Amino acid sequence: MPLFSHSQLQIKICGLKTSEEAKVAIHAGADALGFNFFPSSKRFLSPGSALSLLSTLPRKVARVAVVVNPTSAELQFLLASCAFDAIQFHGDESPEFCRNSGFPVWIKAIRVSSYELTERQVRSFPTPYLLLDADSPSGVYGGTGMLIDLSLAKRVIHAFPHKRFLLAGGLRPENVRKAVSMVHPFAVDVSSGVEDDLGYKSASKIQALIKAAREDVVEHEKL
Repeated sequence: MPLFSHSQLQIKICGLKTSEEAKVAIHAGADALGFNFFPSSKRFLSPGSALSLLSTLPRKVARVAVVVNPTSAELQFLLASCAFDAIQFHGDESPEFCRNSGFPVWIKAIRVSSYELTERQVRSFPTPYLLLDADSPSGVYGGTGMLIDLSLAKRVIHAFPHKRFLLAGGLRPENVRKAVSMVHPFAVDVSSGVEDDLGYKSASKIQALIKAAREDVVEHEKL
């Protein structure tokens, strides 16, 4: 299915590890599901486990493979599986590497540290889909729970109206409505913000986040 096929604010729930978590996200109204193939992440899922999980799910939402500096062999395995609608590069991949990955649809994550650096990165990656994430001083590749600089993200998104930006970094049910209202992203991408204290995805938090994220959109449509 095409990535993000609807016109409303899109919501991607990332770092899913079980069929139950994925089904909760689908039932709550998520548009895309993200599966993390970075071995150093606590949300890591082996490709084999992911394929087994995906076989239990309906094909009504987009499936995104999230990778960090993958090898060519890893990319070929994911591509050959035909199980994913897109791949998300969340590491230090070059524009050439992403473009030559073989995936017709790909997302590049950019850690937002300064406007000048972010602007250069946005211009260098030839894809409509870019994910803006919080900058981590420790160099961690996402999932930190740190809140992105919303003012900076807004400035970047405003400068590139033809791009489809996913907003990530510290979004939770309590702050997502403010972030959406301020930044106006194409989509929001959430992982740690919908987890419980043990690191498992929380059904109530997923439902609350999706409801809150779309409240501002619904209210604007009524005006």
